[in-house]
Amino acid sequence: MKLYELAPAPGSRKTRTRVGRGLGSGLGKTSGKGHKGQNARSGGGTRPGFEGGQRPLYLRIPKRGFYNKFGKTYAEINVGVLECFEDGTVIDPVMLIECGLVKNIRDGVRILGDGELTKKLTVIAMGFSKTAMEKITAAGGKVEVI
Repeated sequence: MKLYELAPAPGSRKTRTRVGRGLGSGLGKTSGKGHKGQNARSGGGTRPGFEGGQRPLYLRIPKRGFYNKFGKTYAEINVGVLECFEDGTVIDPVMLIECGLVKNIRDGVRILGDGELTKKLTVIAMGFSKTAMEKITAAGGKVEVI
């Protein structure tokens, strides 16, 4: 294969329609927008969901649920996942990010109790479930709440 033989896949590239470039082009003069009116003007048209002044659907239907703007979202990890660490390791949120177990700490890391743990680990996190605390201490590890 030579450099001059390279070409995009057929049908993958489409030339842009150039509007307002003369009567012979088929989209000259008014550029396919017709004569006058809101949609013919520059910046014309309406926003998505506009229903001509009628009460829009998204405001007519009843709202459900509640969003707590003061609520916290935690990055959650199960105890069984911590089995991959060596004996006697001190695990904190920064280490979890470096290992790739957590992408984003959000409002903190919380350890949940699903899975088994056999290694002595010192786990530092913002919160623990009761079963997670029990499993970590039963394996001979320590729990520290930030």
